Amino acid sequence: METTSRVGAQGAPLTPSTSTAEGVPAARRTVDGYLRAPFPWYGLDDAFTGPRWLMQVGTAADGTVQHGSTGHGEEPSIRPTAADDGQEKERFAVVVTVASSPVRRSGDGTGVLEATSVSSAAWLAGSGLLLSTWPAQLDHSLRDDWLDQQTETAFELADDLSGPAWSSLSLPVDGVPTPFHYRESEYGWVLAGAGQDGVILGAYGRGMSAYGLGFSVVKDITTYDQD
Repeated sequence: METTSRVGAQGAPLTPSTSTAEGVPAARRTVDGYLRAPFPWYGLDDAFTGPRWLMQVGTAADGTVQHGSTGHGEEPSIRPTAADDGQEKERFAVVVTVASSPVRRSGDGTGVLEATSVSSAAWLAGSGLLLSTWPAQLDHSLRDDWLDQQTETAFELADDLSGPAWSSLSLPVDGVPTPFHYRESEYGWVLAGAGQDGVILGAYGRGMSAYGLGFSVVKDITTYDQD
């Protein structure tokens, strides 16, 4: 796939943040990777006053930071979405920042870095949402099969942004109205669009309406909770 390749460099997958089987997000709380990025990070703008937290960055084979995510609201835990446990789903929104890049050689000369696009951000956001939940009553032993199937579907949807699964949504990016591709599912919502400053933005969430969101550059990434 030219626009949404899951391979950012030869042998290096373009993947969202991972999580442990118990639902505790893995490889979070480290700001070092964010500080190495040659591009600005985005998050929700100042209209959002809730908790903010770091997630994880994705790197190429040569260690170059390619993308990463910032979280807002209640941190999602991986657990069945059944409502019979008396607990409501978490309210959260995750902003995915992807460096906008053409096809190019990797820094260490070992491979070719794929071009990134709005589809890349849509793929990362869609698969990130899937990692935050699974259907009610789904046995843990079947979760990997379900996740593989749904992730492939998210990949195909991201490669067809003009298809019927997507609608248009305009949201402010640094105060400028910006068009996004938007879709909803039973697990939450996903959106993706071109940002400012040479980046592409994606986002996913649940329990928080996407229609009222705005995005802006994170002035100081160290202010995001690392505890």
